[in-house]
Amino acid sequence: MPGFCVVILRGACVEEIARFICSRLTQINSWPCPCNGCAQAADCVFLQPVQQSASTSTRESSAALPESIQNESELEEVLTRPSSALIEFIKTVSSPLLVLGAGGKMGPTLAVLARRAADAAGHPLEIVAASRFSNDASRQWLEARGVKTVSCDLLDSDAVARLPDANNIIYLVGLKFGTAQNPAATWAINTIVPARVCERFPNSRIVALSTGNVYPQSDVSRGGSVESDSLTPLGEYANAAVGRERIFEFYSSRQNTPIALLRLFYAVELRYGVLVDIARKVHSGQPVSLANGYFNCIWQRDANELILRSLLLTTAPASVYNLCRPEMFSVRDIATEFGKLLDRAPSFSGSETQTALLGNPAKLCDSIPSTSTIMETILRWTADWVKRGGHDLGRPTHFEVRDGKY
Repeated sequence: MPGFCVVILRGACVEEIARFICSRLTQINSWPCPCNGCAQAADCVFLQPVQQSASTSTRESSAALPESIQNESELEEVLTRPSSALIEFIKTVSSPLLVLGAGGKMGPTLAVLARRAADAAGHPLEIVAASRFSNDASRQWLEARGVKTVSCDLLDSDAVARLPDANNIIYLVGLKFGTAQNPAATWAINTIVPARVCERFPNSRIVALSTGNVYPQSDVSRGGSVESDSLTPLGEYANAAVGRERIFEFYSSRQNTPIALLRLFYAVELRYGVLVDIARKVHSGQPVSLANGYFNCIWQRDANELILRSLLLTTAPASVYNLCRPEMFSVRDIATEFGKLLDRAPSFSGSETQTALLGNPAKLCDSIPSTSTIMETILRWTADWVKRGGHDLGRPTHFEVRDGKY
């Protein structure tokens, strides 16, 4: 796609990831090439702004997608449209599939994505979505689409005990924003609830959503943190997220519970996410912060599919995977592209630094062959949505935060 630069991570997700593209690091920031002046051509090349390659497009979603998304009904249809790979996989999942924390940003569409995949497969799979459901509209939306809902405070051990038996569990529970004001609640949600769930379901396969925030900032030239890196992040939220992982790991080892931990780097759709945050700043004329000059992300439908299919990856002791697209994106270049789509010249504050919160998803890409929605399409949808005043959840990502305070 012309107009913005994509930095490809090292790994074997797809053929084009075999090289690390460092032109933005050297040309924009005058940083030394991490491969000694590109002497090692197999590891490092300089490219002009990236064009969509034939090899990439064959690996991205080929199903007919709309040129624009006009309303939330159309958005939800796109977010819950199952791929042929998911339809085939869902046949192997025994009933019921229990989704915990299903009332959040990702849970409703994940549950309906599973429902639609099972229906397309002709598989009689019951989907059960459990949450406090403080927003009753979310519960009604799920029920109307064939998902059974259960109201449950997962901090209440008696309520957890009443949950239906299930061999397959998707765990989406977590608390991030408001940590600075009430850190105790963040620690309780992120550490006590995993213990309750593991004790209730010692023999179930559990895919638990974690966060890329468990890593410290890493050098951009390195291509993103990998799963074996030390977890030494800044801030109460990030450390509580490490605590969540450690609880799952403890019970996985103690009980032989098969678990896969997925460290998510910025799911995006049109109502929230780092892309929406950048687009809205460009559209409103606000400066875009370059404090964290690079980021990873993944379209929410693609993330939800990988979460579901990661039931195949559960092991005891627990396994860990980074979850995002294989590219690393430049905040400056994405804002510039939004400027073209919105007919607004972006302004910026600060400058890029040599570190950012980044992950390398090569391990997951190698484990689950999958497709990605084309980024050019996502940017076009996002710009059009913002321009038309589409609904916003009002939950900014604060992607520019570097001190871990949320």
